[in-house]
Amino acid sequence: MQALDAVAVRQWAEACVRSLDANRDDIDRINVFPVPDGDTGTNLSQTMRSAQDSLLRTPADSVGQALAALARGALAGARGNSGVILSQVLRGLAEAAQGASTAGGQALRAALHRADELATAAVSRPVPGTVLTVLHAAAEAARDCPSDGLGEVVTAAAEAGALALAETPRQLAVLARAGVVDAGAKGLVVLLDALAAVITGRPLEVPFATAPPRTPESLTTGREAGSAEYEYEVMYLLDGAPDTDRLEQRLTALGDCVSVVGDGAGLWTVHVHCNDIGAAVEAGVEAGRPHRITVARFADQIAAQAPRFVRDRAVVALVEGEGARELFRSAGAVVAEPTGDTADLLALVAGTRARHVALLPGDPALCEPLEGAVAQAVEAGQDVVVVPTFSPVQALSALAVHDPARRAGDDVVAMAEAAAATRRGEVRLAEREAITWVGRCRPGDLLAMLDGEVVRVEPGPADVAALSCRLVDRMLAGGGELVTLLLGEDAPEGLAEAVEDHLRAAHPEVEAVAYRGGQPGAVLAVGVE
Repeated sequence: MQALDAVAVRQWAEACVRSLDANRDDIDRINVFPVPDGDTGTNLSQTMRSAQDSLLRTPADSVGQALAALARGALAGARGNSGVILSQVLRGLAEAAQGASTAGGQALRAALHRADELATAAVSRPVPGTVLTVLHAAAEAARDCPSDGLGEVVTAAAEAGALALAETPRQLAVLARAGVVDAGAKGLVVLLDALAAVITGRPLEVPFATAPPRTPESLTTGREAGSAEYEYEVMYLLDGAPDTDRLEQRLTALGDCVSVVGDGAGLWTVHVHCNDIGAAVEAGVEAGRPHRITVARFADQIAAQAPRFVRDRAVVALVEGEGARELFRSAGAVVAEPTGDTADLLALVAGTRARHVALLPGDPALCEPLEGAVAQAVEAGQDVVVVPTFSPVQALSALAVHDPARRAGDDVVAMAEAAAATRRGEVRLAEREAITWVGRCRPGDLLAMLDGEVVRVEPGPADVAALSCRLVDRMLAGGGELVTLLLGEDAPEGLAEAVEDHLRAAHPEVEAVAYRGGQPGAVLAVGVE
């Protein structure tokens, strides 16, 4: 990409939101400065999402307009110190690109330099080893890059930011004691990497400092900036042209970590650590009309910290039908409705709070959205594996051999083998006219399916019990010891009893179990093991 335009800015915003979401928990865990409140990743993610929402609602035809929309949204939705700094970084980029339709390498240099100035001005007492240090290193590397090419400039900035991130524990003692890099700085490197990936079209292989999980000691680390006597963080927005100098003086008299910063277009965000919440808000009332007021108590945030994983293993089954869900739930699975939304699947997996997760989809249509959710969960540090199950009866077979006492990998192999050894059959009503391997079917015809293929069509109305018995006979032709019948919502009364009577007469050596699953649109699911 030779020049950054409005389309590329939208791509960058989307990449930032995805990347910050994926790294959010990791960044939260290493957040020990200036307060060990474990929310830097969350604050950055929510601030960037607010910025993206603003951009999506704004018609922007130029890079300057697009960046200005991002800056406005970030300021309006800024969360915590890190969110305020991020809003000023985006404001700096927007100001440098103001009026331009596109931005090349020289413009990016100027933008990073302006972002460096504004972000530093937003912090009352800058400290080495933080996001400001990393931003300054990126801006200097962009300035000193010998090429004017956009790709070369952004690559130099991203690489310098990553190297500066690795140095933060040597500059800030609190980071060294906790064995982590600075959380806000890591978030900035995520954003720079995302920008470089959009511009160059390839992921950067740069040194990216990783850090171990937070230790118990890091949760009680004292503040390196500000005073420990202030228990609350107060934030709000102001419109118009407030007397910012007087407001800063009032807030400084109440607490510390004061910042009053704007987007350059009449919107201001106010941030302070204090004990007198009412006085902090009253200062805003005197200066203008405070709105979007948020208050957080640091002690509550620290106390709320909990281990990410509260159990070692979980099995997640995606099942339709209340009866089927209850069946899986009683066998120890986490149960949810099947969904094709990757975000919902990712939230489901993360919500188990299990280190190792085995997924039982029970439907081949879920494979594609599951791939995206699993990839993101694994990237975020969770061990997630999809056990190939293409029907609820195969998922039941897999769950039946699940043993939490086994090693996670061995357990997944055992479940996969059990599912593969289960032949799957189904009886359902045809919903539309179609050509099958055994001829044409019409709406209302009864279909017998084996391993996903139609093997018999009975013109409707048909004898459901007779067709079900013929399907079971065909499935047992290759052998079998156990037949599982899962009755769908369209199953007629007495179907299970009719099939079980047939099995006792024709296959007395076979054991049969039947459950009322209530799967929508299904008559009967059959499994043979």
